[in-house]
Amino acid sequence: MRRRRRFRSPSWTASLTWKSAVFLTAMCCTLAALLGILVHTAVTRQTVEHAREKALARLEVVTDAYEAGEPLPRGSGIDPPGLPASLRSLAAGGERGTVVADGPHRPGDPDGQGGPAMWAAGPADGRALATWTDYSHSARTIGGLDRAIIGSSLLAIAATLLVGLFAVGRVTRRLHQSARVARRISAGDLDARVNDPRTARPVRAQDEVAIVAGALDTMASTLQRKLQTEQRFTADVAHELRTPLTGLSAAAELLPPGRPAELVRDRVKAMRALTEDLLEISRLDARTEQVDLAVHDLAPIAERVVRASGTDTEVRVSGAARVETDRRRLERVIGNLVANAHRHGEPPVVLSVDGAVVTVTDRGPGFPAYLLDGGPQRFRTDGAGKGHGLGLTIALGQAQAIGARLDFGSAPDGGALARLTLPEYVRLDDADSDGNPGADRGRRGLDDPDGSTGNSPHTS
Repeated sequence: MRRRRRFRSPSWTASLTWKSAVFLTAMCCTLAALLGILVHTAVTRQTVEHAREKALARLEVVTDAYEAGEPLPRGSGIDPPGLPASLRSLAAGGERGTVVADGPHRPGDPDGQGGPAMWAAGPADGRALATWTDYSHSARTIGGLDRAIIGSSLLAIAATLLVGLFAVGRVTRRLHQSARVARRISAGDLDARVNDPRTARPVRAQDEVAIVAGALDTMASTLQRKLQTEQRFTADVAHELRTPLTGLSAAAELLPPGRPAELVRDRVKAMRALTEDLLEISRLDARTEQVDLAVHDLAPIAERVVRASGTDTEVRVSGAARVETDRRRLERVIGNLVANAHRHGEPPVVLSVDGAVVTVTDRGPGFPAYLLDGGPQRFRTDGAGKGHGLGLTIALGQAQAIGARLDFGSAPDGGALARLTLPEYVRLDDADSDGNPGADRGRRGLDDPDGSTGNSPHTS
């Protein structure tokens, strides 16, 4: 059986402006209809009462003339033609009454009926003595009033809707501005601020949007101060450690050969590598790195990195491209990915080059769940004492510096997958059949400024 597709409303119907417009229109229509009904009812009742009193007064005169045996005035008679049956029955029963109905036939009327009339009838020797007055003027007055009510209601609805949308539009524009600033902050622009003018003066009354904007600016300032303090601390610690580590490394070389000397040298080497990583992260945080771009063949770089790593890594090349990048930084990124796969994954580790894309896979347990949610984090690892969380943090920062995109996911056969997409170098003479270049020379690949897709890597 074919499953019935559920109707999905367009995305623009979820906007506050559209909802406000519908709400204002519904409220204005309801209010206009209520007021129109009240005014119509009151005026109609007043008009009918006035016409009824006039008809009953005329019936008194006609009754006096009938009882005196005088000729009946014009517009009255005994059981006149056109007298409504309900009123005829009422008068025959000995009671008086009035009703608005079509008047008697008038010569020249195409429909055979007169205009609207107010009938009044009373008993007269078992028959109905009736009189009528013209009600067309009153009917036209009520019709004109109804048209005026409808026209003024439409005008009021349009004016209220325009004014309401203008007011709501100002609020939504301020909300969109706050949302844009929040997205810029999440992308790493910690200098972004809403700067709502209503928050400039604390003594000035603030609406809810201004309160949200002020809270967002305060949060951004606090976050910026904390991150800057952390970055300064990291840089200061790394700089302070370099001097004693240099001396300690020289002293370790003077130790006599033996197992203790090897352990000391190994630990000093690890401390120096950690210090260099911290310095590199501090430079990436400060965004003071200078990128030296040049055109390179991607496959030889990847193969050279694997040879230098000394690891058992399989290299697969299919259609390698030329890329414009910083070779030293690219080697740093690929080297960290390969080292991370061997440290946290399981063999076989495969490095694939396909066009301008470098992929590193392993058969290990895959990326930790908390890293998939929050990205690579320094000094946080999935395990007891395995790495410091700096390797892939540096890889991600260096990839951003060279305009590459670093994605992390799961391999089809299980394990971890890291994909590095580089900006492919396209020469000006490599144009398509229409004469348009396929790309500008040396594209930097900055489509994704934050350099990640929300997936997260191993730690190293």
